[in-house]
Amino acid sequence: MRHTWRWFGPKDRVSIDDMLQAGVQGVVTALHHVPTGTVWSPAEIARRQADLAAMTDGAPSGLKWEVVESLPVSEAIKTQTGDWRAHVANWITSMRNLKDAGIEVICYNFMPVLDWTRTDLAWRRPTGARCMRFDFTDFAAFDIHILQRKGAAEDFPDEIREEAARRFAQMDEARREQLAGNVVFGLPGAAEHFTLEDVQALLESYAPVTDAVLRRHFHDFLEQVVPVAQEIGVRLCCHPDDPPFGLLGLPRVMSTEADYAERMAAVDLPANGITLCSGSLGARPDNDLPGMMERLGDRVHFLHLRNVRRDTDAIRGSFFEDEHLGGQTDMVALIAAILREEAHRRAAGRADAVIPMRPDHGQDILDDIGRGGQPGYPAIGRLKGLAELRGVELALSHGARP
Repeated sequence: MRHTWRWFGPKDRVSIDDMLQAGVQGVVTALHHVPTGTVWSPAEIARRQADLAAMTDGAPSGLKWEVVESLPVSEAIKTQTGDWRAHVANWITSMRNLKDAGIEVICYNFMPVLDWTRTDLAWRRPTGARCMRFDFTDFAAFDIHILQRKGAAEDFPDEIREEAARRFAQMDEARREQLAGNVVFGLPGAAEHFTLEDVQALLESYAPVTDAVLRRHFHDFLEQVVPVAQEIGVRLCCHPDDPPFGLLGLPRVMSTEADYAERMAAVDLPANGITLCSGSLGARPDNDLPGMMERLGDRVHFLHLRNVRRDTDAIRGSFFEDEHLGGQTDMVALIAAILREEAHRRAAGRADAVIPMRPDHGQDILDDIGRGGQPGYPAIGRLKGLAELRGVELALSHGARP
């Protein structure tokens, strides 16, 4: 595996120096400041490449931008409204500009409205570490009583609905605001302070978009972008829904192995690939991560390795982000499947035999606590995760290569 690290740009509290000291080989980043739907220009791409090329003291870092995460797909494209055709054209232009700059792997998602959803961004563990958590009952309290989405109550089991009402009644105004802010943080551009009214408006724009409609719109998008990616030598990889089950009445089309198989078959070209995120997919008990890697591995272009622990075996339920070798995904079996896939690729002479991986998320530990970094992206917690994953990889591959 190629050991990469997500970096949010010059404002990231985790520096280039931190990445190098963690033993990172490449960088995963994006142009978060460029408005969704517009072109990523060659000048902006080059500026970001220059940003990560130097350490704090000006010495060369030796690091390169190797994976894009994410080139955002606009809500207009997903709903096929407004300037969606222009947005697709701009997405293709951005893809070409990235390829011209030497970047060949592009991660994206097709999740409506929210890129990810958590109710706690710094949930305290018994050790004092902090992690992100999705509490299904707290989310119900937000949806039914804070957002007051029409029809929300009918979307939850009776026992969850009743407990959500009790919890909401016990929340003071500060806790209600905190819960709403945590959920809304998963909106693209959440730093721009979306309001509940903004969320309600976005949800209303999806009223006519069922699962079937969103799948059709996704296939339309793939039919336009994948042939270009195949022609120019770019590998596209779609990230799964996070969490991988329905929320807020929105459609979900990338939550299971069957979803991925259907999307890959829709435009059956190698460029149409997968971001295998063990954390997102692992939040659903019927997803077999080692098995998915075995069966879909030839299309896996990017790996997010993290672990979650579910509170229940229900399809929709609470979970928290555990240590990388904790949780309920057998990380050793998953890495073994990844290494087998890489061996198959080397034997076939594939140029992409080594799959880029990043330690996804991490618990805030030691000096991470109080640093004020991006939720889920601490320096030391990810360093620990990367070290653990690297150790498993080395142990499994020991003696396997000349």
